[in-house]
Amino acid sequence: MTDTSETRPAEGEAPSARRSRLHRLIRYLPLVAPVLLWVVPCGVLLYGGQHWPLPVTTAGTAVFALGLVGMPLAMVRGHGRRQQDRAAIVGDTLLGTSWILFTWSALLGVLLRLALTVAGVGGSQDRARIVTWAVLGVTAVLLAWGHAEARRVPRVRRIDVPLPRLGAGLDGLRVVLITDTHYGPLDRARWSARVCETVNTLEADLVCHTGDIADGTAERRRAQAAPLATVRATRARVYVTGNHEYYSEAQGWVDLMDELGWEPLRNRHLLLERGGDTLVVAGVDDVTAESSGLAGHRAHLAGALDGADPDLPVLLLAHQPAFVDRAAAAGIDLQLSGHTHGGQIWPFHHLVRLDQPALAGLSRHGARTLLYTSRGTGFWGPPFRVLAPSEITLLVLRSPQPPASP
Repeated sequence: MTDTSETRPAEGEAPSARRSRLHRLIRYLPLVAPVLLWVVPCGVLLYGGQHWPLPVTTAGTAVFALGLVGMPLAMVRGHGRRQQDRAAIVGDTLLGTSWILFTWSALLGVLLRLALTVAGVGGSQDRARIVTWAVLGVTAVLLAWGHAEARRVPRVRRIDVPLPRLGAGLDGLRVVLITDTHYGPLDRARWSARVCETVNTLEADLVCHTGDIADGTAERRRAQAAPLATVRATRARVYVTGNHEYYSEAQGWVDLMDELGWEPLRNRHLLLERGGDTLVVAGVDDVTAESSGLAGHRAHLAGALDGADPDLPVLLLAHQPAFVDRAAAAGIDLQLSGHTHGGQIWPFHHLVRLDQPALAGLSRHGARTLLYTSRGTGFWGPPFRVLAPSEITLLVLRSPQPPASP
């Protein structure tokens, strides 16, 4: 396991209690969040003792008011029934901008002002204006950097994963994980092709996609997903659904991935054999599938393992890290997941950890089960990644037994 593993302690509140608290928070978030995201920066930057000329204060207030009204409207038009891509791009960009502006207004508005006061720098108006320019400068840099990080082809992250039950014949098996590609309002067909080219350089035995392919139906995002057909693997290409498929006609995505040559593991498994040893590769639908009302879709681990030899090691694909509780209870050897995006825009990861047992990296759960959580290959919504870089993951499975001599 690497030192980048970030997991939540098992002690303390029961997971169900934490999730209940999160769900209560989420219920009121759409009403409260836009106000906080725009009003707090407005107060810190314009009304914190700067004494700007009236035209500056008036124009600045108008900009923040426009953001407060425009962002929710654009989000509703972009992600509601109308599904207008241009509106989604505007709304998502404003959301990311306001989050970064809010974060650094709050941090610098307190910490930098305190530091300037302790250091005796200028009068109160000077300190207030320094804070304003510092917040605007940091926000501009993070937006530019975060956008570049979001749009770039992810770096390859390589990790060796020891599996005690893995046979010697499977030692060195190369598993590539991509997830959370989130093809969406911004056309990323060229980016998709370059991601697939990068995957093909890794000479994978098994390539996995653990869901959240896109925001939108398969018909609407087909051009962006089409390069997935070019991905090469010596053994198999497998896919499981994520929660976002269930917002966008999930069966259409299952059918398209099958058409592109990927094997959807919908509560089933396949056997991967090499050198006289066998690995069970299983997959389950996302945990949100059952509540979607889509016939036949649900997360059913027992069904995924039905007929598999219990003495064989199991690699499980499940979109959300939260599924690891069930995986550990079933004695799964390794679960591969995405969903968290590593928080995507710092410090959003603190909210993610209220809902998920792991944020990124390799972690142990129970006596046997390892969980690898990817930070994701693409991005959702705001086209920014700040202190949460995307990744294409190469996992090299290691057996404790020495490989047989040729």
